[in-house]
Amino acid sequence: MNRSLAVLFDLDGTLIDTIDFILASVRHTFADRARGPSDADWIAGIGTPLRTQLAAYADGVADLDGLVERYRQHQRAHHDEMTRCYAGVREALQEIREGGHRVGVVTSKLAEPAARAIRHVGIDDLVDVLVGADDCERHKPDPEPVLRALARLDAVPGEALFVGDSPHDIAAGNSAGVFTAAVLWGACSREALAAARPDRVIASVHELPAVVQALAQALARTPPVR
Repeated sequence: MNRSLAVLFDLDGTLIDTIDFILASVRHTFADRARGPSDADWIAGIGTPLRTQLAAYADGVADLDGLVERYRQHQRAHHDEMTRCYAGVREALQEIREGGHRVGVVTSKLAEPAARAIRHVGIDDLVDVLVGADDCERHKPDPEPVLRALARLDAVPGEALFVGDSPHDIAAGNSAGVFTAAVLWGACSREALAAARPDRVIASVHELPAVVQALAQALARTPPVR
């Protein structure tokens, strides 16, 4: 019999196709400023909280608050038109759940907009737990968000997989002691992801259920970790 796993996913760039939306929001935020991030600069920080990324370009706390609000205004105004699932995500999550595995989302978004995105793309019924940036004191690449999701699922790291599209996701998963898989359809290059040392690299959404199944079969041959 296969081992039941906790399968955790990053959100943006992993389950939902929002990288263009994120970059458009960044460009809007800095449109009238002399200094701002390039697309490559921003992509390098994807996986960390918004305030953390914006702080590098802010002139003090009040300015940072203004940048955050300007970014979020653009996100709220264009959310529904620019937020969608990657093709095959719902089917992959259904297959994973039908295999007896629990599904969690671990994101650097705040919990409320993350929940909105999950509802909007129609996968909320397939997600057992959501951990957002405001649920934690420390954030990816720290392991705390991953460990918090496991605690909510009553799961242990040795029987869990974290799937993400950024080196920060992989670092968080590795530090938490879970198996990690890097996906190639998100923001980051194969080279950047490989440098973070994931256990697996996945080229297509359609490979996800097979990766979970193979890990479950492998763990079934070992004693449970408790």
